[in-house]
Amino acid sequence: MRIGFFPGTFDPVTLGHIDIVNRALPLFDKLYIGIGVNANKQPMFPAEQRREWFRGIFSGVPKVEAVVYEGLTVDCCKLVGANYIVRGIRYVSDFEYEKAIADMNRTIDGGIETIFLTCLPQYTSVASTLVRDVLRYGGDISRFVPEVVLRSIHAAT
Repeated sequence: MRIGFFPGTFDPVTLGHIDIVNRALPLFDKLYIGIGVNANKQPMFPAEQRREWFRGIFSGVPKVEAVVYEGLTVDCCKLVGANYIVRGIRYVSDFEYEKAIADMNRTIDGGIETIFLTCLPQYTSVASTLVRDVLRYGGDISRFVPEVVLRSIHAAT
């Protein structure tokens, strides 16, 4: 069974993240979305909220499951039985950073391979950090996030 693991903070979930998940789906029998909790980062949205967004977006797709995890990504991969890590690439600079992480993960556990997927051109500039900035200053984020995320954010304000 081919099991993939797509880790990230997803704060908030963007259309770019959804693009990568949708493009990864044909490659795997099961795809876990790993919502990483990092004690050094202060997220805008709670991890449980981010997981609920993914659950709402992929409610009709049984082979997608969102989990919240803390610690090493490779440890969570082992926990869920994933042997592939999926990473989205927008720019060449993303590749350099992601390759360093992939090399570290491979050193820790040689049985886990990283697969890089490039995003569609219309999502190249969509980053959670930028979306949070637009949101903080009252801008319109509707072109950057899925409808379920937008509704949830509007309901909370």
